Amino acid sequence: MEAAAGVSEGRVEFGRPAVVLICASLVYYHCAYRDSSLLSLISDVLIVLICSLAILGMLFRQMNISVPVDPLEWQLSQDTASNIAACLANTIGAAESVLRVAAAGHDKRLFFKVIAILYTISVLGRVASGATIAYAGLCLFCLYIFAQNSLFAKFALKARRESAGGTQESS
Repeated sequence: MEAAAGVSEGRVEFGRPAVVLICASLVYYHCAYRDSSLLSLISDVLIVLICSLAILGMLFRQMNISVPVDPLEWQLSQDTASNIAACLANTIGAAESVLRVAAAGHDKRLFFKVIAILYTISVLGRVASGATIAYAGLCLFCLYIFAQNSLFAKFALKARRESAGGTQESS
């Protein structure tokens, strides 16, 4: 259960957020600095993947290594697809209900929060490009994941030590 939460035997898992951050950096470089479109990025990625797979295939053929390909690894299960769709629907529904309440004028505090956030996003959109803002948001999200994993790891280790010490004292 601890491994599913991102902690494995006292170690904090930084692999996934680091990979996401590196991929986001490459996407940001490609789209913002090279002034290329997202379509050209997808094409470049597919070209690199096809070339690297072809080279690996030729290398494995030369070394007489057979690599079984399991097509089930490449498919999403029905539960995973349903969970992704439900999460997206819940997020859109929550945003829609917040905007509906703010537009109705029943909650003035919420209305002013929505106006302030939309104005801030508008100012950021004038100052920086969309790719820059998306990349900065992704960086902040990855930092949040790093902090959450490290704090969770500290508390989990502390709780485990306390519970282990409590069971030894009572025995």
